[in-house]
Amino acid sequence: MSLDTINNANTDKGFDIFESCCCSPNWIKKMIQATPFADKAALLAASDKAFSELDEQDYLIAFQGHPQIGDLNTLHKKYANTSGTASHEQSGMSVAESDVLEEMVALNKAYLDKFGFIFIVCASGKSAVEMLALIKARIDNDRATEVDIAGQEQAKITAIRLEKLL
Repeated sequence: MSLDTINNANTDKGFDIFESCCCSPNWIKKMIQATPFADKAALLAASDKAFSELDEQDYLIAFQGHPQIGDLNTLHKKYANTSGTASHEQSGMSVAESDVLEEMVALNKAYLDKFGFIFIVCASGKSAVEMLALIKARIDNDRATEVDIAGQEQAKITAIRLEKLL
């Protein structure tokens, strides 16, 4: 896709384009309002600005657009709009040892029970062992800290997806 395609998209098409990167409606609206973009750097800067203006509820909605780390079956069922990117992003989990996957599943459940949303991490380039270490390091955080960290991770994931669009 070209930057011109993004810049010239009508609102409905723009919504579809940006939703493939992040499913927060408020982030999407802010991105549509920010068009046209002069270049990739402007697109990414607009995304960063949009994320800085979101509230907790916006982030929680965005988090719903992700499968749980290590739950590869979910990639193909619930998250069709981002499944292609999410499965590639989680490729480190697809080759994980079964004990690592089992521990990740258990920690994912504990994390969800504690925080009320799934563990969000920019998984691109990370091994299963690295992601396991990250969830272990973050599970003792308080909710506000974890929403903030997960929001930063969401912004990183979205930036990667935006770059892949172009």
